[in-house]
Amino acid sequence: MINENLTEREKSVLRYVINQYILTATPVGSRSISSKYNLGVSSATVRNIMSDLEELGYLGHPYTSAGRIPTDLGYRLYVDSLMGLPKLNKEEYDLIDNQLEQTDFETNEILKITSSLLSDLTNQLACVSYPKFSNAILTKIQLVALSTSKILVVVSIKTGMIRTITLEIKTRYEKSSLRKVEQFLNQRLAGLTFTEIRNTISDRIRNYSTKKNEPVVRVFLDSVEKIFKDVKSSEDTIITGTKNIINQPEFTDASQFKSIIELAEDKDIIIHIMEKESTKKTGEVSVTIGKEIEEEKLYDYSIIVKEYKVGQIAGSIGIIGPKRMQYSHTIASVIYMAELLSKIFKRKK
Repeated sequence: MINENLTEREKSVLRYVINQYILTATPVGSRSISSKYNLGVSSATVRNIMSDLEELGYLGHPYTSAGRIPTDLGYRLYVDSLMGLPKLNKEEYDLIDNQLEQTDFETNEILKITSSLLSDLTNQLACVSYPKFSNAILTKIQLVALSTSKILVVVSIKTGMIRTITLEIKTRYEKSSLRKVEQFLNQRLAGLTFTEIRNTISDRIRNYSTKKNEPVVRVFLDSVEKIFKDVKSSEDTIITGTKNIINQPEFTDASQFKSIIELAEDKDIIIHIMEKESTKKTGEVSVTIGKEIEEEKLYDYSIIVKEYKVGQIAGSIGIIGPKRMQYSHTIASVIYMAELLSKIFKRKK
């Protein structure tokens, strides 16, 4: 359990040990702390304080070194109350703004740019999920004939976002029937959430079928789960940054290098964890460290994630990286880019 009754001197030593470890990726000794930071006490006193912090569970002591490294508990106290105020510098703000303020981009392109930018800024794995559509409100459906066996379904939602799905029709249909089916579907479904449509579609369009429109109605009914699905699949999540994260000192070891490559390729577990963490603090940034993640293969990592809003629906943006990371800078990057995404999509409505 976190002991927030540490003395100011103990807090200062813990802060400096973590700052130094983040910079060097090597265990930190008392001499380096006393020489680099003006604590006004001897190296022996710093050593005693570090020993006390180890007994309290904030620092660890690798057997191959005389120095200490932060524990999950140490990182937790650091993030909660010891690190500096999360902020970016002006050049970083300008870089993000210049890349993302081009609002003529399509949604998917915006999310790709966001993920790439976040990874480059933090040198971690960045993950951006497409907004989840369970609460999306349908405004309009359009049916477009592509051929005698294909139609394009264009789904517009209240936020201004659009989803397109191509459906195969095995039975020939008359193109003239599309307008009537389209009009009927809009009368019955517009204004409903995707969840409501999925759950009640059969009742809402029951008995609406003629010889002319039956093939279109049938394929539409059979494809409701596809058309009005919630977005949770790996195809709807963008993960970037493998080339950045493998340059971290943690992955010079062959086994560790293999583990991060396997993690980067396992999109399903990243999506699952990101989705779980993003719901912990609605509207706020969530920072989960080491064993707090409750997924053994991620015990050596930290996750920082925040929701972004698109009207009444939300997606998530975040990073996964080694516990030894620049938390203040990384948290600031995630927060700013999530808030900017929300503003951009609000303008696109």
